[in-house]
Amino acid sequence: MTVRKAWLVAGAVLGAGLSFVMLLVVGVYVVAGNLANGVGGATRALAKGAVPAAYQPLVQKWGNLCPAINPALLAAQLYQESGFNPKAQSAAAAQGIAQFIPGTWATHGVDGDGDGDKDVWDPNDAIPSAASYDCSLASYVKDVPGNITENMLASYNAGAYAVIKYGGVPPYKETQNYVKTITTLEESFAAPTRRVDPSQQAAGAIYYAQKKLGTPYLWGGTGTAEQGGRFDCSGLTQASYESVGITLPRVANDQYNAGPHPARSELLPGDLVFFSKDLGNSRAIHHVGIYVGGGYMIDAPRTGAVIRFDPIDTSEYFGATRVTEDGAKALPTTV
Repeated sequence: MTVRKAWLVAGAVLGAGLSFVMLLVVGVYVVAGNLANGVGGATRALAKGAVPAAYQPLVQKWGNLCPAINPALLAAQLYQESGFNPKAQSAAAAQGIAQFIPGTWATHGVDGDGDGDKDVWDPNDAIPSAASYDCSLASYVKDVPGNITENMLASYNAGAYAVIKYGGVPPYKETQNYVKTITTLEESFAAPTRRVDPSQQAAGAIYYAQKKLGTPYLWGGTGTAEQGGRFDCSGLTQASYESVGITLPRVANDQYNAGPHPARSELLPGDLVFFSKDLGNSRAIHHVGIYVGGGYMIDAPRTGAVIRFDPIDTSEYFGATRVTEDGAKALPTTV
């Protein structure tokens, strides 16, 4: 459904009391359409707070180790592997923030902090090792035609031999999905270098949320019949985008990674807006709402309150995400 069609459908059924919001939204989208082709660039700086502050210098430094990687891509890999959890351990014995299996660590682990010890559980070693491993893979396939980063990611998943054999990303669905997942997540960790395109589904998500105005808040609420159709903050945003065919994670700090991050001055209705007591760490986000324009959002604020319009400009305003279908699909189911 195009943005224009979405607004026509929504406008036909909205009550007069909410029509001012929709008129505002339409106006903002008209302006956005004229700005969407802004100046681009190749820089892949990290988005504000997307990487926990404790790891950001490491990701920034080691993400520039070779031309095949960049800080946002390295951040996407770490998030996909462990959700930045240095104590993560999988059933397959993958360990640490970068999820190295013991055999790979023995070969490719590096002493990133120069303390004389290669510790898979220490991000000061594991993050440099992840970057070093990526660059080693890139060197193995440097003569293969195609995109060097995609070939490196394919080597990470299927092995360098398969990439060399097929002259690029091999025709394995799992490998092709892995390459797309990481390159899509990269956009969620990179500071945009141009204005982000409007979401076609935003109008429908706002319309859904507007219909829930006045509904009492419920901690853990996802709007089920057993819960009386009540929501908490991320339950409301999840259901709003589910209504237009986009599946978001359950919790707010993972929803932050469902697309690129427009600046405050570039917000459009339908963007998710996030709040945190730690403005340097997206993993500390504790609240989310749906922006509707004019500095306001629809949100489910807290126990004892109802779903309502609230201003977004508070001391805890963290940032925003323009949800995309590919961005939502790329998010890991568990981190």
